[in-house]
Amino acid sequence: MSFISLDGRMLPADEPALRVDNRGYRYGDGLFETIKVCHERILLAPLHFDRFFSGLRLLEMNIPPYLTPHKLSEDILQLCAHNKCAGLARVRLSVFRGHGGIYDGDDQLHYVIESSGLADTINRLNESGLVTGVYPEAQKSCDLFSGLKSANYLPYTMGALYAKQRQWNDSFILNTEGRVADATIANVFIIKEGRLSTPPLSEGPVDGVMRRHLLTVLPGIAERPLNIDEIMEADEIFLTNAISGIKWVREFQGKAFRGEQTAIIYHEHVKAIWK
Repeated sequence: MSFISLDGRMLPADEPALRVDNRGYRYGDGLFETIKVCHERILLAPLHFDRFFSGLRLLEMNIPPYLTPHKLSEDILQLCAHNKCAGLARVRLSVFRGHGGIYDGDDQLHYVIESSGLADTINRLNESGLVTGVYPEAQKSCDLFSGLKSANYLPYTMGALYAKQRQWNDSFILNTEGRVADATIANVFIIKEGRLSTPPLSEGPVDGVMRRHLLTVLPGIAERPLNIDEIMEADEIFLTNAISGIKWVREFQGKAFRGEQTAIIYHEHVKAIWK
């Protein structure tokens, strides 16, 4: 039996835990973090908790004094140990603002932690490369909230369904200007003539933790708007997130790409994180 942690209390994962008037369920009034645990250690913890608490403040949630990075770290590692996956795990930390209606609900913050084991292959660069394309139906807004991992995940959910129907590995999501924001579960980077570029937060991507890490360790990455033509003209494309680190893209919109420089970046700046 696996377990979850609700407000720090361990509960069976297969039993009801949340009320139907949960504001996260009703209105998407919440956010989440996807975290990797390796060797009983939360990877990139400062970046995760900085993004998490910055998001809570942006959403004007009432953060109780006991809810600190230290408290959440203890809860996460305790749950992973209880679920026997502390060696290598995916963790989802979700938070929502109380129960009830938009105007008459309470504003008490609640959080849920889930954990599940990962295969060792997640710590390797993907060998075959991803097949990707553009999801044309959604246009992501570019505002104060676009960088959050919000509980309102509809554009990405539909983009993932679109990719699955076409046997792709991922879909690229566009913003309201028709430029690339990110992918359904990752940030987008391109390499052209040895130079790296990624859409800035003003273009609507999620403020990814692995994206933050690469911007720190690889000076000179250009944060600039990227349209579809520029993606097509790139030498290499790769996607980043906290679980996989980097995955190279073999195909985008039917065009083939290589991954040699991506592999170098992975081995020099990402692989060491997993150790």
